[in-house]
Amino acid sequence: MSRRKPRANNAEPRRFNDLPNAQQAGMLCNDEQFRTFAGQQFLSSKVQVSPTATAEFIRRHCGVDSRRDLNTDAEASRKFQILRTEFDAWAGRIQAPR
Repeated sequence: MSRRKPRANNAEPRRFNDLPNAQQAGMLCNDEQFRTFAGQQFLSSKVQVSPTATAEFIRRHCGVDSRRDLNTDAEASRKFQILRTEFDAWAGRIQAPR
């Protein structure tokens, strides 16, 4: 039987939505479903793109040079949140935005 190690700082894990935008973007780049979504949006293809290509898609879509800018640039942050909503609708997690 394996035991879970206690968290060193006893902090509760943070929800995805509570993470900074740059961290969310980094995690999405490794999400297979988001990579397929990025391939459809970026290349008009159903091919899943690499994490590197997905990061480039996010940067181009949001108009930034670095995903880090998603934390400080209000317009880029807004575009990223819209992109996340579009992805959630595409994935069937929410109804499509009107």
